[in-house]
Amino acid sequence: MKYLVVNADDLGLSAGVNRGIIEAHRHGIVTSTSLMVDEPASEEGARLALERSELSVGLHLKITDEYARPAIRAPAALGAELERQIERFELLTGREPTHLDSHHNVHLVPELAPGFASLAESRGLMLRGSPIRYVPNFYGQWDGETHLEQIGAGTLIAIIERELGDGVTELGCHPGYVDRVLESTYSAERETELRTLCLALLRTRLEELGVKLVSSTAARHLVVGGHRRE
Repeated sequence: MKYLVVNADDLGLSAGVNRGIIEAHRHGIVTSTSLMVDEPASEEGARLALERSELSVGLHLKITDEYARPAIRAPAALGAELERQIERFELLTGREPTHLDSHHNVHLVPELAPGFASLAESRGLMLRGSPIRYVPNFYGQWDGETHLEQIGAGTLIAIIERELGDGVTELGCHPGYVDRVLESTYSAERETELRTLCLALLRTRLEELGVKLVSSTAARHLVVGGHRRE
């Protein structure tokens, strides 16, 4: 059986991003989201997400800005910062995150990876890429240039057809609306992603391919002992 988690990153970044993520869940294929706890709209994002019982809410750990400072690279400093963000998440939501991932996927940076892995293990939480396979290809910008053709329906269907195997796969996405307070180099692309993710033809194609949409919460139960359940 093929299972697909569609996770919308950056909840809390702005009111427009929050609105887009909730819309992509209500009317599209988004099953999960991850909250940035220190952004201007984090409180609103947490409240809106918790109103949707079928939407899993994880933690989108942000170390990107601080990464330029050598001190944060020290294991103790990194661990303290990650724990602080977990505590902030629990304060905002009243619960633990269903999963962990990171802004710009910095948890894959070799010198930072052990700290993220240690946090996930100590909390018993899934960390993006382990044990569930992560597909990052649905993204509309590289080298500072926008490529909307890479986040259209045709490309997304091709990714699903090509990248999904038996077991559980996570697809990352960044839907949202552009608003005045959004501070992000990835802005106009968000609205294109949102439109694509809400197309009815996606659910039809997923059914044809035998792919079942699941939340991160459900995916956690499908994965046993660090291995995919086939």
